[in-house]
Amino acid sequence: QVQLVESGGGLVQAGGSLRLSCAASGRTFSRYAMGWFRQAPGKEREFVAAISWSGGSTYYADSATGRFTISRDNAKNTVYLQMNSLNPEDTAVYYCAADLLYYSDQLSIKSYEYDYWGQGTQVTVSS
Repeated sequence: QVQLVESGGGLVQAGGSLRLSCAASGRTFSRYAMGWFRQAPGKEREFVAAISWSGGSTYYADSATGRFTISRDNAKNTVYLQMNSLNPEDTAVYYCAADLLYYSDQLSIKSYEYDYWGQGTQVTVSS
């Protein structure tokens, strides 16, 4: 069982930045990949970014490339999403998720391939 707790969301003006954090429980965090997804009102949940178990591989949605950076600190059981140059279209609930395929370098953009989810943190970008 893995518990994920996101934090760092809030209200920011367009052009601003936020850093989201996701703390994971358990002793196996360093063995599996992590992802960030988001869901805006009335829309389906969509992939944002993913990072491999070692942090050596990352992958981004086109909407996040060049603006967002995913990283992890395995000593702290935490994954981060640094978001810069935010715009109102980034407004959504952001979720972190764990893909418990140990030591795999394959990064999934499919929500159904992730095994555990956090409760989400709201990000609102005002124009």
